Amino acid sequence: MKLSELSRRNWLKTVGLGLGATAVNLAGIPTQRAQADFVYRENMTTGTLHDGTEAVPCRLEDDKVIRPAKEIPQISETDVLVVGGGPAGCVAAIAAARAGVRVTLVERYGHFGGLATGGLVVHILGHWTMENGEKIQVCQGIGEEMMKRLESLPNGIINRENKRNPTLDAEVYKYLLVEMITEANIDVFLHSWALDAIMDDEPDPETGHPVIRGVVFQTKTGPQAILAKQVIDTTGDGDIFATSGAAYTQRMYTIGLPCRLGNLDQVTPPEGTERPRFLGDPTPVPGVNWVNMGGPDADGCDVRTLSQLELQHRKRIWKQFLDIHATPGYEKVFLMETAPQIGVRITRVIEGVETLTLDDAKAGKKYDDCIGIGGAWGGDHIGWQIPYRALLPKNVENLITAGRSISGEPRMSDVIRVIPNCWVSGHGAGCAAAVAVQNHCIARNVPIETVQRLLLEQKAWLG
Repeated sequence: MKLSELSRRNWLKTVGLGLGATAVNLAGIPTQRAQADFVYRENMTTGTLHDGTEAVPCRLEDDKVIRPAKEIPQISETDVLVVGGGPAGCVAAIAAARAGVRVTLVERYGHFGGLATGGLVVHILGHWTMENGEKIQVCQGIGEEMMKRLESLPNGIINRENKRNPTLDAEVYKYLLVEMITEANIDVFLHSWALDAIMDDEPDPETGHPVIRGVVFQTKTGPQAILAKQVIDTTGDGDIFATSGAAYTQRMYTIGLPCRLGNLDQVTPPEGTERPRFLGDPTPVPGVNWVNMGGPDADGCDVRTLSQLELQHRKRIWKQFLDIHATPGYEKVFLMETAPQIGVRITRVIEGVETLTLDDAKAGKKYDDCIGIGGAWGGDHIGWQIPYRALLPKNVENLITAGRSISGEPRMSDVIRVIPNCWVSGHGAGCAAAVAVQNHCIARNVPIETVQRLLLEQKAWLG
């Protein structure tokens, strides 16, 4: 059943309430109002006692922290394991599942969408190109399907008309991703942080490269393992390929923290009042703007750096809000939300079999393994082909990456990382992984014509 079909009647059935007993049973459901007594619920379970003997903590030996060896429980086995539920990961998982293979999607937060939702990067740019003096939308397939479905939802997306760059609502997009992922029968693990790649003890007999067989995740109950025939790293930071032994480059880039402001429709400035800075741009919700932030170049994989930037950025946002609030006519504006996910834009980038360069993109270089067309921020230059080989590490098998971590020189970062281009590379990765499973071959050896045919069947655009 789709979430949109979970009506009140179905909800009552789900929680065990027959319609005939609705009036009686609803009265027994705890409410959120304050209680006068110490006891809020009388039916609390006693729980399970753990005496501590099963714990295997790290030890401090000679001022060194030692993690004891122990067996890691396996919680799942799948055909395609997608790690990271951002724009690239969600499209990759949906594409692979629609191709008919078993898919598991793992995400470190409690929602999907990555920076498009948790990072409040709600502006969708990068899906238009200029061909023969006319704008053409190159992001099709599942990415276009998402935008169309957002149009049908209340306050889902604006500015879809006239070949503009639209803006979506983060909460509506979170919901839509749940809808599409559950429709595709994808196995999901949230609140699971990628910890380590699981490598086969034997290299691939053909290439001699190590072969990935799964990933270990850190959960509230400790490390747990998921085994897979194919793994797609869409963590954005390359958390899987970095631990698998794949070659990569780590880069510094700007790290910011977007926010949202409310009551912009209640602004009544006196005549002659100068418009304050940092008001941002409209979102699909009336009166709500989103405000982007550039931030300094920094190491997005360093926890101390990330912690300090969170503190600094929140202070900066608050100061900007106070300046707005102090402006005559803007007294009703309020700080609605700061992004719960800091805006890391570029960190680790795979050293791929093929590397995208700006010169090749400007020259319109063609690839026989094209899996999609990248766009321009404002649709003001030609499209650039994305080769499948840019998604493949040079020296590890059965591992594909997509999103901002595909192989590209630094000058390509600003177009590779934007949301529609992540949708496109994710679509290619998902189809390629499914074809590899169905053809019983390593990801490097997939018949690219079959992958391209599958992409076209799923309405992708290959030029």
